Amino acid sequence: MNITIIAGSNHSAATSTRLSEYIKHLAVQEGHNVTLIDLYRTPLPFYSPEDTHGGHQALEGFKHALLEADGIVLATPEYHSGISGVLKNALDHVGQDHFNNKAVLSVSSAGGAVAVSSLTQLQTIVRNLHGINCPEWISIGGDQRKSFRVDVAFADIHPDVDLRVRRVVRSFLGLAQQLTASVTK
Repeated sequence: MNITIIAGSNHSAATSTRLSEYIKHLAVQEGHNVTLIDLYRTPLPFYSPEDTHGGHQALEGFKHALLEADGIVLATPEYHSGISGVLKNALDHVGQDHFNNKAVLSVSSAGGAVAVSSLTQLQTIVRNLHGINCPEWISIGGDQRKSFRVDVAFADIHPDVDLRVRRVVRSFLGLAQQLTASVTK
C-alpha cells in the first residue's frame, strides 16, 4: 500500500515529526511504500480561496502524495488545544477527493500530559474531507516525548511507548488494507 505521512510542525526538532519518522519506519518494515512530507522542510504557500498557487512544486507534490495514498497519517504538535497552523494551512489546500474513503491516523504531541484537543480537531477535519478515521490515535505528552527526541535511536524508545505506537500503527495499517481491498473489488 501507499502511505502518506504529513508531519505538520514548523519546528526543526519537533517530537511529532520524529514520531512521524518512526511510524514511517514501522510501515516500511511491513513492506509499504511511504511518503513522508515534513512541512518544516517543505513549506507550502498560504492558502487562498483564489488558489493562485498553481504549479507550486511543493504544493503539487503534497496534493499528489495524498491522491496516491491508500492511507494517510496526520501528525501535529498541540498548540493552545489545537493543531498547528502549518498543518491547518496544508489541509485547506486539499479536498474530499484527496481523503475520500481512505484510512486516516491522527497523531499528536503535547508539552502537557496528553494532546486530545488537537486529535479531536483532526478527526473532525478528516470527517469533513470524507476520510475514515482510525478508531485509535496516538497522543504523546510529558515524559513520553523524550522517546522521540532527535538524539534518541528508535531502538531506545521507551518499551511502553513503543508497544502502544506499534499497536496503533498495526491497527491503522489493517484498516487501510481493508478499505483498499473493498475499493478494488
